[in-house]
Amino acid sequence: MREWWVQVGLLAVPLLAAYLHIPPPQLSPALHSWKSSGKFFTYKGLRIFYQDSVGVVGSPEIVVLLHGFPTSSYDWYKIWEGLTLRFHRVIALDFLGFGFSDKPRPHHYSIFEQASIVEVLLRHLGLPNRRINLLSHDYGDIVAQELLYRFKQNRSGRLTIKSLCLSNGGIFPETHRPLLLQKLLKDGGMLSPILTRLMNFFVFSRGLTPVFGPYTRPSESELWDMWAGIRNNDGNLVIDSLLQYINQRKKFRRRWVGALASVSIPIHFIYGPLDPVNPYPEFLELYRKTLPRSTVSILDDHISHYPQLEDPMGFLNAYMGFINSF
Repeated sequence: MREWWVQVGLLAVPLLAAYLHIPPPQLSPALHSWKSSGKFFTYKGLRIFYQDSVGVVGSPEIVVLLHGFPTSSYDWYKIWEGLTLRFHRVIALDFLGFGFSDKPRPHHYSIFEQASIVEVLLRHLGLPNRRINLLSHDYGDIVAQELLYRFKQNRSGRLTIKSLCLSNGGIFPETHRPLLLQKLLKDGGMLSPILTRLMNFFVFSRGLTPVFGPYTRPSESELWDMWAGIRNNDGNLVIDSLLQYINQRKKFRRRWVGALASVSIPIHFIYGPLDPVNPYPEFLELYRKTLPRSTVSILDDHISHYPQLEDPMGFLNAYMGFINSF
């Protein structure tokens, strides 16, 4: 009689094969509508998804939204309509490797490339010389810092930035506290590809939920929307590559923090203070010390890492207060 472990192994192989070939979840009606209302443009042969809504007629104002990790432009859906009531154009994209955009592998994902994609998108839309308001979150904050650095250098063809509003991004490596799963995927070496293939909705939801406040956690359907965006185009298989932005942020801290500290445009930060990734008060103390001219909006004390989803009205009011102040 065969050893029991041989029998278990023979049973496990087809089960594992079936598990690894589970198709991505169906898009919810809301997420399907978001995709259907968007468009794609091509960057170096890669398809990049974006949204572009026309809002207030006669206004010259344009806002470009830069989303966070590991989600997508859909993070902005709760404040989208409110923004269209203030801006003539409201534009957002899924960065390469995120959401509905292509997710090539192997690929060297970098903040520099994501910033270039934003620039190419605005040229594609015929807006290369227009003054742009940037509104960013998390990973998008780092992309915004690189765009700000290029703007500061007065390089031709770069964005002309009118204002910048950041939110709950780890702009300082020394106060950033990545989640355990992020650490494992970022530094897992040969283990990382295995972990990305084994990741499922249960692991994802249990990993992401703690970065929300106790009273503002996403519903299961909202978590499924986030997971569907990640699984689209096998995005779970590039998460470890995308996470190299954490190492890039350390390497280029002087460049990116220096850009924030040296420009004269209006800068604002909207902060969910319960954020375990950018903890209070360490983060805020360093921010105010480094950027004394920047203004800050601190939301309710139970709001955490995703303020635009957890408190959309408070977030929108804070942003409008900033935009209307200059």
